[in-house]
Amino acid sequence: MSAQPVNPNLPPDHVTVFIDGVEMAAPKGSMIIQAADKAGIAIPRFCYHDKLAIAANCRMCLVEVEKMPKPAPACATPVMDGMKVVTRSEKALKSQRNVMEFLLVNHPLDCPICDQGGECELQDLSMGYGRSVSRFSERKRVVPDEDIGPLVATEMTRCIQCTRCVRFTAEIAGTYELGGMYRGENLQIGTFDGKPLTTELSGNVIDVCPVGALTNKVFQFKARPWELTARESLGYHDALGSNLFLHVRRGDVLRTVPRDNEAVNECWLSDRDRYSHQGLYAEDRAQRPMVKDGGEWREASWDEAMARAAKILRDNGGDNLGVLAHPATSNEEGALLARLAEALGTGNLDHRISQHDLSDAAVAETFAMPVAEIDKADLVVIVGSNLRHELPLVHQRVRKAFNRGAKVHVVNPVDFDFTFDVAGKRIVAPSQLAAALGDEALREIAKNATHAAIIVGALAENGPYAAAIRAAAKAFADATGARLCRIPQGANAVGLARQGVLPSARDARGMLDEARGAYILYGIEPGLDFADTASALRALGAAQVVAFSHYACRSTQAVADVILPIGLLPEVDATLTNLDGIEQRAVSGGKLPGEARPGWRVLRALGGELAAKGFEFTDLDGLRAGLQGRDVKPAAGRAPTAAGEGMEVAVSTAIYRSDATVRRAPALQSHPLNLEPRAVLHSSDAAALGFTAGAVGKFSAGAGTATLPVAISDKVAPGTVWIESGHGATAPLGAARVNVVRA
Repeated sequence: MSAQPVNPNLPPDHVTVFIDGVEMAAPKGSMIIQAADKAGIAIPRFCYHDKLAIAANCRMCLVEVEKMPKPAPACATPVMDGMKVVTRSEKALKSQRNVMEFLLVNHPLDCPICDQGGECELQDLSMGYGRSVSRFSERKRVVPDEDIGPLVATEMTRCIQCTRCVRFTAEIAGTYELGGMYRGENLQIGTFDGKPLTTELSGNVIDVCPVGALTNKVFQFKARPWELTARESLGYHDALGSNLFLHVRRGDVLRTVPRDNEAVNECWLSDRDRYSHQGLYAEDRAQRPMVKDGGEWREASWDEAMARAAKILRDNGGDNLGVLAHPATSNEEGALLARLAEALGTGNLDHRISQHDLSDAAVAETFAMPVAEIDKADLVVIVGSNLRHELPLVHQRVRKAFNRGAKVHVVNPVDFDFTFDVAGKRIVAPSQLAAALGDEALREIAKNATHAAIIVGALAENGPYAAAIRAAAKAFADATGARLCRIPQGANAVGLARQGVLPSARDARGMLDEARGAYILYGIEPGLDFADTASALRALGAAQVVAFSHYACRSTQAVADVILPIGLLPEVDATLTNLDGIEQRAVSGGKLPGEARPGWRVLRALGGELAAKGFEFTDLDGLRAGLQGRDVKPAAGRAPTAAGEGMEVAVSTAIYRSDATVRRAPALQSHPLNLEPRAVLHSSDAAALGFTAGAVGKFSAGAGTATLPVAISDKVAPGTVWIESGHGATAPLGAARVNVVRA
């Protein structure tokens, strides 16, 4: 290697290297294995992962480098100008085979019963680099397993100490829950304290594990990889729209794994998206059309159910009809709902069912800073959001930005746990969030940043002071140059806004406060999905309701007159638009249960029954060909009443109670992050009210009363009651303020 560059025409930050005789340019400071991967030259590895820090502890990637006396680990040896590397020389292959022999010394012969069999990196490489007979006769060591929760199964005797899982929990998840214990041949990977993993990204340790030490507990012993068919789909439990594969056998979704997309979820997947497929097979899935006669439900044919639904809609057209859609409804279904509402002459159409304050006619907007750029920000301001639970993989991007030196400031009613240090925080009551954004010191910090983002979340967007907070966030962004990123409240809120699923008359809250004679409910679980459950059930209970439903749950049966069973996203072809405005397509994976049908087919049939315009297509391609979007400027809603006596309420969505499907996934309901319903008070408020930890309080809002156990924490702003939505016990508390007494 000479002092002069081999190729003077290369950029100054690149060098020339030769790998197996192939000349290539590689960035200075990069490793041999990275240059080889870019050139498509295979080098075996176990500990190396391109998203994790380099550990160089498995030594499987040893290669021969000219002028180096010993083989060098390709993952930890930086390239140099003129370097010559051979990956398949006799010295390199002998070294790799010796490493494999050592790795297999203690590895159990579990392949026939191991869930990793068929997609195991150790199994694959041992075929090329392993011996057919072991030269060791010593007893194999056995490592006791520990229970690390309901999602990840452990067989730590199989562990080869690559430490990928350790580095994942430390670097990506930020929870530092796994580590190495003991030394030498006694080294074990575990959780130190024997407690379950609490990270919301824990399933990713399964993907990074190159052996069968960490496997999917929900999928355990269900099928072999070669029995499964991979179908491209999307996460539909938050607005990120993570790309994923459904692994299907004979129409049953058995497993979900991430699909690489650097612009969206990289190669990771949140546990909520990974394990929610269990909810597809809940006992109360709607499988057959049902009609209510004399207060009693009975199954009906599709023809009868459609005729009943059409009659209800004909009898209640115009302003007497309200159309309410879940914000995860697909673009195709949303477009047909908008056409149906237009044909029936109603302007009462909305998908913003979780929002209290729409007095500013706000709709979902795309992030001003794309998700892929957030990890390059130098300042992030989080407003009204438990970001770690709301958007786990956006939270992980903020962590990456923090690790690169970004400062994070928080304005919240609760001092939520993040996996990064916060440079500044203002923990104030919900009514004070807007004023906190006017803080001159915070604005000055943002003005001095070159790449700043302000992220506004569900606590702000869904609360009774949302309009004021949105205005303050926009003013903050305009004054400082920060990029405004309002989190859309629903997996397809952006897409539904573009398809015109918005009111020209009453918004969601308005059509429930001023009850209509009939409603269409689309994909909604009425007992838990609305901002104000009490007023919703009251309005729906007094009306005729046609429910397009995934589940025939108790609350749906209580208010509906007709239930039309429709498929969930993993069972249908559909498109969703994520928070960056990217329209992404999912293909059907699981089979539809019973007589359920894709929602667009049911809507098309109903439109045909009503002779409505815009329902002349015959297939999905025909429907998509006519999708052009609709520019609807929604009418401003009425501001909720936020004044009055009592304590303010801060409502965040429980991470594993966010929608009907997640609520029916048993493994997620057993996760340590899924807490029982409770009310959390500041210690000063608890003392003033005479509460001690574990006491039970009665919380009275205008529409209902909830009896909840009380927890005490100084992380809650004084004067505030923090509750999590998604629970039946907290559903009555849909007001801005509550009165609190001992139960």
